[in-house]
This record gives sequence, C-alpha cells and structure tokens, in this order.
Amino acid sequence: MNGTSMRIGLLTHSVNPRGGVVHTLELGRALHEAGHDVTILAPSVGGAKMFRATPCRIVLAPVEAHGNDTVKMVATRIDAMKAALLAHSAIPFDVLHAQDGIGGNALAELREAGAIDGFVRTVHHLDTFSHPRLAAWQRRSYMDADAVFCVSETWTRKMRDEFGVAASTVNNGVEVERFRALPHADDARLLADFGLIGQPVVLAVGGVEQRKNTLQLLEAFALLRQTHRDAQLVIAGGASLLDHDAYTRRFMERAAQLRLAIGQGQSIVVTGALEDAAIPALMRRADIVSMVSVHEGFGLVVLEGLATGKPVVVSRIEPFTEYLDERVCCWAQPHDAHGIAEALRRALIDRGGIDFDHAVPELLARFSWRESARRHIGLYRRNAQPVAPGISHSKET
Repeated sequence: MNGTSMRIGLLTHSVNPRGGVVHTLELGRALHEAGHDVTILAPSVGGAKMFRATPCRIVLAPVEAHGNDTVKMVATRIDAMKAALLAHSAIPFDVLHAQDGIGGNALAELREAGAIDGFVRTVHHLDTFSHPRLAAWQRRSYMDADAVFCVSETWTRKMRDEFGVAASTVNNGVEVERFRALPHADDARLLADFGLIGQPVVLAVGGVEQRKNTLQLLEAFALLRQTHRDAQLVIAGGASLLDHDAYTRRFMERAAQLRLAIGQGQSIVVTGALEDAAIPALMRRADIVSMVSVHEGFGLVVLEGLATGKPVVVSRIEPFTEYLDERVCCWAQPHDAHGIAEALRRALIDRGGIDFDHAVPELLARFSWRESARRHIGLYRRNAQPVAPGISHSKET
C-alpha cells in the first residue's frame, strides 16, 4: 500500500441499525473524510438499502430470509459476502476489515482459497452459542485474522486472557451533532405513532434481549411506577439477526403479570426497528436513557444519550466502568431491580446530578470518529498487507 490513500473494504453483517453497523458506517465516513477510498459490504434481504446514508461506496450482497434458522442464515450470509467480494474485482484492496463473525468467516474462507492475502477483524463483543457450528464460526472469525481490534480495553484484555489473542484497542465515537438536544422539525412526525404521553419517559435502545437485560428493566420499571404512576417505558429498535423470541415471550408474559399494557400510548411501547432519525428524536423526548445491559462491547447508546443532554442509568460493569464515572451517569447493579428503580428515580432529580457543563462535554470530546479513524489508519499500516480481490467503482450494487 502507498503512504497516503488506502483502499479499504469494511464488512458488516446487516443493513439494519445495530451498534456494529453504526460503527461501520461512521468509521467508514471518517476514513473517507481522511482521504481514503472506502467500500462497505453488507448482506441485504429483499433488496433492502443501508439504513443510513454514507459517502462510501456500498456493495450489497443479496440474501434470502431464513426465519429463525440461525445456522442457515449465517451460512447463507457468509456465502453471499464471499460472492460479493469475488464479483467485484476491478481494483485490489489494501485492507479488508470484518466487523463481525459473518464477514470474518467470509474473509477466512477466501484467504484459505488463496483469493486474498489476509484481513483484520474487530471484536465488539463475543456471544455464547450452544450450537457447535455457530461457536466454531465465531472462533474462526478472529483466530484466522492477521490482526484483531476491540472497541474497549475490557474486550482487549478478555481476548488476551481468555482466548490468547493479542488485540489492539480502537475507540468508538459519537456524532454529537446528530444527537444534539435542540428539537428537530421532524420529531413530532417521527414520534406520532407511539403515543408518548408518559411522565416520565424511560428509553431503552436495542430491543427486547437477554443481553440488554430487558426483563430486569421491566421489573425496575414496575417498581418505578409505584412512585411515578404515569411513567412510560419505551423499548426502541431491535433489528437483531439472532433469535430472541423465547426471551420476548417471557417479557410479554411478565408484563401481563405486572398489569403493564404494551402498545401505542400504553405503559410500555415496543417500537421494533425504526428509521434512522427516530432514535435521536426518541432521545430528545425521553426523560431518562437506560442501558442496564449484562453484556456489552462498548455501549454507544450511553454516549448518544449524554449528547442529547439526558441522564443515563448504566450498569456498573465493564466496559462501562472503563470510561464512565458518577459525574456522567447514574450507576445501577444490573441484577438488582430495586437498585435500577432507585437509579431511575435519582436520574429524575436534577438530571441525576450529572455534570453536563464540564464532565459530559469532556467525555464526549474523547470519543470522536475522527480519532477512531486516525487510530485505525495507524493500525492498518502496521498490521495489514495488500489484498485482492478489489471492488468496482459503482456506487451501489
């Protein structure tokens, strides 16, 4: 590769809004603004477009939906990503960079076949899979990589201590302008269908998932309603590739037991996947942003909530304890519903005492996509070798 512009291929698992996909798009934008030629590759069901606009070239790998058959879904997406790479061979990449196990396995198989020389892989977090093929795919995606990056020191340490992988830490970023507190003209339209009449509104982003600890948040919300009877819980997003149906059924059953109705204008609003502008609009409407996960790679939602000027209630676990403190969040123990409820109540008093004048701006300034791109470029130059195939210059396939 030359000493200036690089040709970089970023692989992500979906066109839908998830943390890893957001990371890919915003990193791609920052790399593009730094003068590099960036292509983003992603599987697409039914011709769906990438959920957020980007100045980067987009290559979509067509795939079919497979219901809840996770193994078949992953296999199909790996094959589709391989085919997309092989079909666009006009120029070689200097770097191929997978953001997840699907892209990592596509690149590992191409490397084994001699079609590429190598690749790098970012581990945001690792899941626990009972199916041996899923577990093997996950392991191969980072073990076969030439270099592994993690978005937190917590996961860099875990990769070293638990898996014997020497990883490098690269920071996430937050687009502060996108989440600024001032209302936007479209906010009312974006939120009209949800019936957000609660006082207060508690927002959780990421859908109903065990990793997001949604059942424990539900228990805490029921306790909050004992003192704030008009409170409303909004659970936004949830465009996951994994099967969360059993956990969702438990959530629905427990909500019914607690006599908490789910639906438009009800005590609990579950939005499902949303258009891109709706999440900032929801954050501006919310009184509290809650992220009481039991397992995270970084937790971008926390920074996004703070950028919107909203108090955040956060699990006192790694990686959150790595970059947050009591000046910028209200801590809660994720397995203690009473503790979460108390943290929600604290957040409603003077915005939880969070220092939005000094500590929050200082925190947000530490996490910029420009700095993330700078760090990536240095690691690319140190770790990566030129690879083939390349991608044509068509804007979207």
